[in-house]
Amino acid sequence: MQRRTFLAGSAALAGATLAASPLAFAQGKPETTKVAIAVGGKNLFYYLPLTIAERRNYFKDEGLDVEISDFAGGSQALKAAVGGSADVVSGAFEHTLLLQAQKQMFREFVLQGRAPQIVLAVSKKTMPNYKSIADLKGKKIGVTAPGSSTSIMASFVLAKAGLSAKDVAFIGVGAGAGAIAALQSGQIDAIANLDPVMTKLERTGEIRVVSDTRTLADTRSVFGGNMPAGCLYASQSFITKNPNTTQALTNAMVRALKWLQASTGSELINTVPEGYLLGDRAVYLDAWQHVKEAMSPDGLMPADGPATSLKTLQAFDPNVQGKPIDLSKAWTNDFVKKALTTVKV
Repeated sequence: MQRRTFLAGSAALAGATLAASPLAFAQGKPETTKVAIAVGGKNLFYYLPLTIAERRNYFKDEGLDVEISDFAGGSQALKAAVGGSADVVSGAFEHTLLLQAQKQMFREFVLQGRAPQIVLAVSKKTMPNYKSIADLKGKKIGVTAPGSSTSIMASFVLAKAGLSAKDVAFIGVGAGAGAIAALQSGQIDAIANLDPVMTKLERTGEIRVVSDTRTLADTRSVFGGNMPAGCLYASQSFITKNPNTTQALTNAMVRALKWLQASTGSELINTVPEGYLLGDRAVYLDAWQHVKEAMSPDGLMPADGPATSLKTLQAFDPNVQGKPIDLSKAWTNDFVKKALTTVKV
């Protein structure tokens, strides 16, 4: 597939505002109605707002025909956008920074999660005598996919303990039943994954949690500040050419976030696909209570979030260390601010 080249060029941003601010546009008809969105692990709560917008027809209400492609992890979803088979990614904010380090300009325009929701845990079966992070040296850690947000979180926790990613083996296990099977069968010694996978493993007593980012307090403890998580991001080229389409996507996502704030457990269960429940509705609802606080209530990027994300990557990733990263070019709240003045559930 032909590789796109994304240039900031004359469309580069000044500060956190687009050169031609989206607020300057009276929202009109989307420039393109067909939008391809790539996601890595769509069944996870990390991406729940995307599913809600899809299942409740919020994208359709905005005049969009959205096609969502699900990959094993966020790093693979990112590759789809870079390769040109996706217009937008529902993925981790830190990927916009990794792309900028490679001189590819992508921008977050609506936040889905204000905490990563990632849990690092060890297997009680293969590591019954676990005492500290240092014990992970030489072990196999299951992540959704190498290079994904789960491996980034695990790498950061390792770095804080004086270990590097080279001291362990990251194994891609996906984000569903396959991840659970890998842990249960002893193929991996530890796992960095998200709910509902982690709550299911906790309920069966098969893991010991060693680092948790499902609440705001735990996230700040791990990362030292607010850590943005799932978001919609796209190339600066796409946003500049399609401001109305970008606004329509934002409107749908903000509407989904508002719905999640007010929804009941039964409403949620009745909205998501049956396959998301991992065969246990009670576990799914329990997991939802674990992560509900992590959902963004409004889609806005917290002011200190991008800096926390960059600091996290700089702690262990040589691809970012020493590279000039302009945080103001990696995100914007303009589309969300406009959506908040008009969107109702």
